[in-house]
Amino acid sequence: MDNFYLIIVVVLFALAISDLIVGVSNDAVNFLNSAFGSKAAPRWAILIIASLGILIGATFSSGMMEVARKGIFHPDQFYFAEIMIIFVAVMLTDIILLDFYNTIGLPTSTTVSIVFELLGAAVAVALVKILNSDQSLLDLGRYINSAKALAIITGILLSVVIAFTAGSLVQYITRLIFTYKYDKRFRYFGAIFGGFAITAITYFILIKGAKGSSFISKETLLWIKSNTFTIIASCFVGWTVLLQLLVWLVRLNILKVIVLVGTFALAMAFAGNDLVNFIGVPLAGFKSFQAYVASGSGDPYGLTMEMLTGKVQTETYLLLIAGIIMTVTLWFSKKARTVTETELSLSNQNEGDERFGSSYFGRLIVRRSLSANSRLRTILPDRIQKSIDISFSQPVISPDIDKKDIPAFDMIRASVNLTVASILIAIGTSLKLPLSTTYVTFMVAMGTSLADRAWGRDSAVYRITGVLTVIGGWFFTAISAFTAAFIFANLINWLGGYAIFGLLILAIFFVVRSHLAHKRKNEVVSEEDNDSLIITGDAAEQCTHAVSTLIAKISGLFGKMITGLAYEDRAKLKECSKKVNKLNVEVKKIKNQVPVMVKLLNEDSIYSGPFYVQLIDYLREMAHATSFIVEPVFEYIDNNHKAFELEQIKELNIIQANLSEFFTHINTIINDRNYLIENVDSVLEEQEVLLKSIKKFRKEQIKRIKAEKVGTRNSVLYLGILNETKNLILYAGNLLKSARDFSTSNADDDLE
Repeated sequence: MDNFYLIIVVVLFALAISDLIVGVSNDAVNFLNSAFGSKAAPRWAILIIASLGILIGATFSSGMMEVARKGIFHPDQFYFAEIMIIFVAVMLTDIILLDFYNTIGLPTSTTVSIVFELLGAAVAVALVKILNSDQSLLDLGRYINSAKALAIITGILLSVVIAFTAGSLVQYITRLIFTYKYDKRFRYFGAIFGGFAITAITYFILIKGAKGSSFISKETLLWIKSNTFTIIASCFVGWTVLLQLLVWLVRLNILKVIVLVGTFALAMAFAGNDLVNFIGVPLAGFKSFQAYVASGSGDPYGLTMEMLTGKVQTETYLLLIAGIIMTVTLWFSKKARTVTETELSLSNQNEGDERFGSSYFGRLIVRRSLSANSRLRTILPDRIQKSIDISFSQPVISPDIDKKDIPAFDMIRASVNLTVASILIAIGTSLKLPLSTTYVTFMVAMGTSLADRAWGRDSAVYRITGVLTVIGGWFFTAISAFTAAFIFANLINWLGGYAIFGLLILAIFFVVRSHLAHKRKNEVVSEEDNDSLIITGDAAEQCTHAVSTLIAKISGLFGKMITGLAYEDRAKLKECSKKVNKLNVEVKKIKNQVPVMVKLLNEDSIYSGPFYVQLIDYLREMAHATSFIVEPVFEYIDNNHKAFELEQIKELNIIQANLSEFFTHINTIINDRNYLIENVDSVLEEQEVLLKSIKKFRKEQIKRIKAEKVGTRNSVLYLGILNETKNLILYAGNLLKSARDFSTSNADDDLE
């Protein structure tokens, strides 16, 4: 029996390593986004600083381990075997749940997941004990630490409101003081701002966090507590003077220092507060096993776990090992980047594609907010309104700057994000509350975004919908964590080792499957980026690339569609349908970028602008026409309708061959920018031939209908293909003319 539980302990530690990996992949967003979003330093430098913060912060986690042992349930009411059932169920649930969130790219709370997993598994085991005794459900309170659990849950939910409010308020005041053009004011007040920010970080992370450290003595902690004010005052004066001297001597960028120090501090807070979520349960299981072996009872149902109610100090080397695993994951996890992109898209200061759509609640909130803002403006004097608007007036970004080089937000907001989040998380750590770092950092970032007017009228509804989606995911985390752990604990209780083995296989299956799905998704995105219609550069170059790429894609899709229709290849047609949808999304992005691209045109190019807009419109129409061809064909085959006649397939093949040559000719002219009259006339002649063949094949189809060779669905689809192909050909010809006119007018503008 001892060997069985030894195997379980080994399994727990193996699960802990896996949990560290999937957990850090989700939580890395918490301390990296401000530095990444503001581009405060190269990626490698930010990762080095965060890694040091994690390693040091890991040694501050010992005190937090008590939450996993006695924070949610009363361990003295459970036997050793029952405690191990709870711990195994929790770890298996945690890995599957967190990996799911990493795959879909949503940040969730590892704290909430571990709390509700412990609650679900403990309730399951407690109910079994109650049902097998003369107790009633009213005795559930004997097993569950309901007061502590309620305090933890309340603290987590309250932290959402506090974080959002604090982030909004601090950012609003900071922006009023420094504005977006903060260089001048920062010369006078930058050192004071930096001194305050770094002092706050130093106090709450190094001093408050020291209480949980595994190596700082009681005497040292007592000295720190007795000299708190002196330490704070000394830090503030010291940092302020040092920063000001460095500004004078080496022109130090104080904001960059605050962001990097804040990243280090928040990484420490993350490791100090969240490490319990990953290794607290396995360590508690290990301590329980040690107590079981030391008791010598040999009966896993004869030993209660009173020892878990006392204070147990976790060895520093175990915390450091966990810190090293977290650091390695931080550098190499691709899923961490996926989660990071979600928060950056919601806090981005600049216009661009929105990750989320709109929702009823998002629209309702925006309408109510606009109404409240209008009423407030009627109260405030005009002079105050103008002063506030000037403070929040963003500098104009040069259109020559590559979009990839533009930070999502400036370092003023990044420093506020990090400072406020670090303070709130460190307070929670010092109070031994498993505060959700995800909730705090996310809501602080959303609060500062709102206060900084990053959610303008053109983006507010999408950003709010995104925030509501993430928050809704948090509630799903709690419900699914409780339910899954409850079910897993019951299965293990009934089936023992067989259930553990089966659930391990299930967990491995889900993790591997999601890893492969995420890898395929990244490969598709990478492939799309390499073959994207959108490139950086001048408008003429983009037009050439976009038109050439689009025409090549449409030509290939048309050919695959004919093949899929001829052989009734549903898989091929489904692939075509997906590619057409992606094509429409890309072209829509190009159309949405028209104002930006018009700005890139020469100042005197008032004549070339309309041709560019017209060209993009034809691109959009061609994509639509392709969609109207492919989608009905896929639907026809998907519904298993009667195959096309051989004559029809031959006619479509003729059209496809001629269409391919037609598109190739257009591409050659556009790529070479060789718009000689004879070249364009040659293409228009090919266009006329194609249109005549379509007219001819339409007559042939009418004959087949009269002869009752084909059914109604066949006729509707075939005539629809011919009609949309005709539109596609006409749009392609018009596109060539627009490309010619745009190129000619743009060249004339350059000469002027």
